Amino acid sequence: MFEVLEHPADVGFRATGASLPELFESAAEALASIVLDPQNVRPATSVVLTAQGDSNESLLVNWLSEVLYWLDGERFATRSFKVRALDSVHLIAEAKGERRDRARHETRLVVKGITYHQLKIENHGDRWVCEVYLDV
Repeated sequence: MFEVLEHPADVGFRATGASLPELFESAAEALASIVLDPQNVRPATSVVLTAQGDSNESLLVNWLSEVLYWLDGERFATRSFKVRALDSVHLIAEAKGERRDRARHETRLVVKGITYHQLKIENHGDRWVCEVYLDV
């Protein structure tokens, strides 16, 4: 549901979904897989994540910033995401995972932030697509 994009200075990804909530889930999974290997994460605990924005683009950036906060700030390794509520300005989701363990959850890449650089969200009828670049 996502692919890593090449960029000279940053890392990006393209994520897809059949719906906007599924797109946001796929984007979060892409970010998490760039930071660490989600295959080593047990879905032992659930946490609620929220984000706000005044457009789909700002909502996506704020959502991914919240995911990054939990990955790095709270040291929570994520395995999966489920959007529970999404409207034009709010998102509520559940992340499943566990406390990060250095031995099992090795950092692949340190992501400093989510950028608006070349950010795109498009609806292609039956498919939503986004492109996001990360500050590394």
